[in-house]
Amino acid sequence: MRNYNFLSPILLVVVALIVRGLVTNLGVLFGLSQEVASNIAMIAMIIAALIMFNRMTKARRRK
Repeated sequence: MRNYNFLSPILLVVVALIVRGLVTNLGVLFGLSQEVASNIAMIAMIIAALIMFNRMTKARRRK
């Protein structure tokens, strides 16, 4: 527990929430309904979280 980084999971959640909000707003701006934009944003949020997780674990493996 000594070497655990508390910032990584917080950063992962923050990036996922920012991506979800951004994609939802852009979807509504382009004329999608709120439900459709929310569904697309959920997919984008999951993809962004997976990409961030892969980048963080790849950087940790190199050390």
